[in-house]
Amino acid sequence: MNDLMHVILLNDYNTRLVVGSTALLGMTAGVIGSFLLLRKRSLMGDALSHATLPGICLAFLVMSAAGLPGKSLPGLLLGALIFGMVGVGCVLLIRTHTRLKDDAAMGIVLSVFFGLGIALLGMIQDLPAGSAAGLESFIYGKTASMVWSDFLLIVAAAVGVLIATVLLFKELKVLCFDADFAGAQGWPVARLDFAMLALVAVVTVIGLQAVGLILIIALLIIPSAAARFWTDRMIVMLLLAGGFGAAAGWLGSSWSALATDLPAGAMIVLVAAGIFILSMILGSTRGVLVRGLQRWRLARTVAKQHLLRAMYEIVEQANRLTEPLLEWSELLAARSWSARLLRRHLRIAQRGGLIDRVGARSYRLTRAGTHAAARAVRNHRLWEMYLIAYADIAPSHVDRDADQIEHVLQPEMIERLEGLLSANVRNAATVPPSPHA
Repeated sequence: MNDLMHVILLNDYNTRLVVGSTALLGMTAGVIGSFLLLRKRSLMGDALSHATLPGICLAFLVMSAAGLPGKSLPGLLLGALIFGMVGVGCVLLIRTHTRLKDDAAMGIVLSVFFGLGIALLGMIQDLPAGSAAGLESFIYGKTASMVWSDFLLIVAAAVGVLIATVLLFKELKVLCFDADFAGAQGWPVARLDFAMLALVAVVTVIGLQAVGLILIIALLIIPSAAARFWTDRMIVMLLLAGGFGAAAGWLGSSWSALATDLPAGAMIVLVAAGIFILSMILGSTRGVLVRGLQRWRLARTVAKQHLLRAMYEIVEQANRLTEPLLEWSELLAARSWSARLLRRHLRIAQRGGLIDRVGARSYRLTRAGTHAAARAVRNHRLWEMYLIAYADIAPSHVDRDADQIEHVLQPEMIERLEGLLSANVRNAATVPPSPHA
């Protein structure tokens, strides 16, 4: 408990440094990663991070050959940034000037650059000072070795990326949702794309020491993917993704501080994965529970409308509007219901006050049920008439097509259908005749 409070209260200097750095890195990665996700370039971050390894190795070789400290962090990160941008440029060139798609281009660049980095890393190990280089830490991350200068570097880069994101927010938003429209409006789509990837490269480079080039893609994608389950608004998604990334960095590094044998990079990714799973299940917009509840409600609405339509049409066809009493056998034959399913639909409609049970096996529409049934039949026939008149569908086949969409017709669409069709359907109390009659 003492250790836990020590970590929570950030009493230790190194803990404050690591937690602050990873939380800021996670927030920045979540924000810029949202654009990467919406642009459908998630693997681009992976290709970019793997492309940084040969840059780190070459920077070490160049600085060592020039008599400079080969392990100078600014020099290594500069080499990583340069090669990361070269990798992004190679992906864009392959995609633009060949028939290959994004996934193939990113796969080629990722594997080739990472293979080159591994080869250079093997060469460095054979050098006299190579064994002390510690370049392998950039592959998996080494958060515990962060110092004050690393924190200042992360702060400067994060602030720069966030400012650039705010200034380019409108352009990046249009680029993510409709790049063709942006190009038609004369916006420099290629340069905006490169600017977005440049910001991703900066975040990737500053995250190499914290989580490593293999796991940095998790901080870029997981927080933004988790935020997508909670909202459809861009600005809210950015705020949530930044918050989720910061929480993952804070909790993951704190967890690693409590259990010293657990690496911080892996713990940060595991915490981010936990946030993603919770968002996927509980998300208020796209979560599994919400979507399941929506489908269940829609299924109940569809079943209710089918029952009401069947009852109304039976009464209408038999010209029994003055005595709208329906027998169980008539309802069972109206649609391909099983006896069990029909009983359930009847119970639901009865609890909703739409039908009354008369005797053992007879049912009657209530006043509210009659209005609801007339409205359902009217909407269905409006859509059927539209399909026959404007979509050139034969009356013998139109019922199946109308059944697929009539349950989600909004009042605005009904009004437009009334405007397109004849004037005798404009009265809401009028049910058009069946096109199958």
